[in-house]
Amino acid sequence: QVQLVESGGGLVQPGGSLRLSCAASGFSFSNYGMSWYRQVQGKERELVASISADYSTNVKDSMKGRFTIARDNAKNTVYLQMNSLKREDTAVYFCYTHKGYWGQGTQVTVSS
Repeated sequence: QVQLVESGGGLVQPGGSLRLSCAASGFSFSNYGMSWYRQVQGKERELVASISADYSTNVKDSMKGRFTIARDNAKNTVYLQMNSLKREDTAVYFCYTHKGYWGQGTQVTVSS
């Protein structure tokens, strides 16, 4: 079955960096686009970044220049590199495959 397992979340100070990873299994990873979403409690889940099967990327305007999405098809893994983190980046970050499955999420907390 399809599994998406996120890792790399945690507590970081404002201005710091984190790299999230999403390890995928149970489907042909290289054939599908992948995305990262985030959700703050009580708010709707929002798209952060996407990468297509042919490596085209798109990052939400408010995060451009700070966040980068990448994939490694040999490792069936998609990454989200987050730099210059702000308190408002605090959220649960979810991995999503365009095949239609979600990971369980990983908490990112930006606080001093």
